[in-house]
Amino acid sequence: MLLCLASWAVPGAGHLWLGRRTKGLIFLVALPLMFAIGLGIHGRLFPFDPSDPLVALEALADVGIGLAYFAAHALGYGAGDVRAVTYEYGNAFLVVAGLLNLLVVVDTYDVAMGRK
Repeated sequence: MLLCLASWAVPGAGHLWLGRRTKGLIFLVALPLMFAIGLGIHGRLFPFDPSDPLVALEALADVGIGLAYFAAHALGYGAGDVRAVTYEYGNAFLVVAGLLNLLVVVDTYDVAMGRK
């Protein structure tokens, strides 16, 4: 479980811990870069709003990127600008980065259990 938590908190950390350096470094660079691009092109970090299920699901997907989400939120990034032409693309980058990191966590678990 500690390995999965590390993999969620820092993308690629689990693979690096398991000795899969190439995959770990790719995840360590690519996923935070996708997240940063999403923020840079005016994407929005969605709030947890249980009254709107789609917004709540997008918020869960955003949190999937790990500590980068909390750092961006604490620094005031991710307000989003609906007027920006790239707003929807930014949202897509943020959501996909989080969901891909969750897949990386599952892959880390599979590697640790000897399934891969």
